[in-house]
Amino acid sequence: MSEQTQVERLSTLIGAAAAVVGEVDLDRVLRRLVAEARSATGARYAALGVLGSHGVLSGFIHEGLESSVVRQIGSLPQGRGVLGTVVRERRTIVLDNIADHPDSFGFPEHHPAMGSFLGVPITAGEKAFGNLYLTEKPGGFSEADVDLVEALATVAGSAVNTARLRDQLEETAIIQDRDRIARDLHDSIIQDLFAIGLSLQTISERVSDESSATVLANSVDRLDNVVESLRGYIYDLKSTSSLRPNLERQLEATVDRFRSAYPNNVTLTCQEIDDVDPATADQIVMLASEALSNALRHSGPGDITLNVSRTGDTVGLIVEDRGIGFDLDAQTTGMGLLNMNDRVRRLLGQIEVRTTPGEGTVIVISLPLS
Repeated sequence: MSEQTQVERLSTLIGAAAAVVGEVDLDRVLRRLVAEARSATGARYAALGVLGSHGVLSGFIHEGLESSVVRQIGSLPQGRGVLGTVVRERRTIVLDNIADHPDSFGFPEHHPAMGSFLGVPITAGEKAFGNLYLTEKPGGFSEADVDLVEALATVAGSAVNTARLRDQLEETAIIQDRDRIARDLHDSIIQDLFAIGLSLQTISERVSDESSATVLANSVDRLDNVVESLRGYIYDLKSTSSLRPNLERQLEATVDRFRSAYPNNVTLTCQEIDDVDPATADQIVMLASEALSNALRHSGPGDITLNVSRTGDTVGLIVEDRGIGFDLDAQTTGMGLLNMNDRVRRLLGQIEVRTTPGEGTVIVISLPLS
């Protein structure tokens, strides 16, 4: 697969992941995922089956079939045969010819012939939700197709979780439930999106074309921003300071998340930040996450330090890496730095970037306390 095709696939995945947070209509999100899977893999047909309470398909979203053919076929699939195997065994199945599988059930009258098959289970939390499958790709489905469709299935599961949690939030205003929903959003949706970002980064390291690498880096930054927007939504749910972890614990959780994903040694130090107000604390956490993400993805394997401290009516954040640095005058500012600059400006704060090629980068941010 060419690097440009690879970048296009990753951009497709990033856009689909962003839609999970930005779109409240679950049916529309799932229809987009089916269309994206079909387009990105080159399959003739794509579908997403939704399981009902008795384990049979209760909903079916499809792409590629003419409406006249759909009318001739009549009833929807029931989730038997290989489709049922995908859901029951919760594993991806790739076949050159679906008829060769021992669980193959055959097709109803008027159904088009289907040979090559790729089926991926969709789970929402711990429960099976359905399956995403594609058929009739000339030459069969590749490992790259499997990676992409499995990632899209993860996005679909996140979309289902997001929709369910939003529905719960609309039905109750009890503080304890808001806190539980916030935890669920963090533990499921954010972790799913973060895992997708890590898999994208692993693939991006193999892209050598400079223009493709730039497009990909900016796209990954976009996904990071989606995660941080959702994180802000989560903190808004925690409507009282008694339910909200203090700033140092939030920063520790952020650093731990990056430590588990990158080989770099990341060190956190905090001074006098116990009584930072919740609104400013949330902004500091978002800025720290953006700065650490930038450093970890672009500085190389060196150590990184994060220092957050309060002086009078100002709270400061310093992120320093001992990496490759860059020429600030010659460098085209990436999405990460642009976003940080914009956020700091809106908060009436100040930001300074100090960097020299070969000597690392220091980002210094100061914000007025609310």
